[in-house]
Amino acid sequence: MAETAAALRTVAHNVRAARIRAGLTLEELSRRAQVSKGALVGLEKAQGNPNLATLVRLADTLGISVSALMQGSPEGRVRVVSAEAVAPLWTGERGSEARLMLTTSGPAPVEVWRWRLEPGEEYPSHPHQGGVVETVSVTSGRMTLIVDGTEHIVEAGQTATFDGDTPHTYRGSGTEACHLIMTVHLPPGPAPAS
Repeated sequence: MAETAAALRTVAHNVRAARIRAGLTLEELSRRAQVSKGALVGLEKAQGNPNLATLVRLADTLGISVSALMQGSPEGRVRVVSAEAVAPLWTGERGSEARLMLTTSGPAPVEVWRWRLEPGEEYPSHPHQGGVVETVSVTSGRMTLIVDGTEHIVEAGQTATFDGDTPHTYRGSGTEACHLIMTVHLPPGPAPAS
């Protein structure tokens, strides 16, 4: 429980700092991210339990990565992260999960995710900000990638990429779990308001 409270305090600090850097009021961030003002006030006070969709909307609006909202200070030049050390940000009813492993630093960061999709289970994602590019590399099993209503089968050993500013869904296909690595390439963040 202490780890969860510490993680929520980190998210609270990072959301508030990013909002202030962007020159946004709570009302403006609420409107742009389509997150209630009450939820934002609670989040900045380290209260509540934001879900993955809320964190993605806030990160997109603030022009930063989801992990930038969740991570403390960098720990050095090289970071090695094991999947077991990272809690899933999404879990499905059938056992699917998504873990945000890390985000690279720099003006155009890249998020690295590990996903497991059970057969028939899916995760629908809202469109991201313009300039976001997603890449999925299936390491075992098979998935159906649905981008703007069109289905694409991606099998073990295949990689697909697409612009993330359109509705998209990841669905486990076949008879076994699908394991994949997803990267989310973010555009450079917004300049602070003057």
